[in-house]
Amino acid sequence: MMLRAILWLLGFLLKRAQRSKPAFQEQLEKRPLDWGIATEDLSIARYYRMSADGIETGRGLPIDLDLELRFEDPQSAISILRKPTQKAFLDGMMNDQVRLVGDSRDLERLQTLLKYIR
Repeated sequence: MMLRAILWLLGFLLKRAQRSKPAFQEQLEKRPLDWGIATEDLSIARYYRMSADGIETGRGLPIDLDLELRFEDPQSAISILRKPTQKAFLDGMMNDQVRLVGDSRDLERLQTLLKYIR
C-alpha cells in the first residue's frame, strides 16, 4: 500500500514541477518522456507520460513506454525510490532488485528531471 501512495505522490510532485519550474518545462520541450514503475509481478504499476503540454499518470504499464523500472518487490522499490540517485539504481541493478527495460540514457534523463521535484 505504501508503494502505491509513493507512486501517486510522485505523479503529484511531477505535475507541480511542470507547473512551477521553467527548467523542468524546458527539458520536456526538448523531448517528452513516457516511463513507468512496477513490481516484477505487475501487482503494483504506474505510468507517467511527461511532455511540455502536461503530465498524465495512471495505473498499469502501457506497452509503448520509453522506460520501465521493474522492482523485485515493493520493499526494494521503496528503499531505492526514497533516494533516487544514480548509485542507488546501479546498486539495485547489481543486486537484482531493479531491472531496467529501455534505454539507459532515458534513465539518466529521468534522474535529471527528478532533481526538479525536490
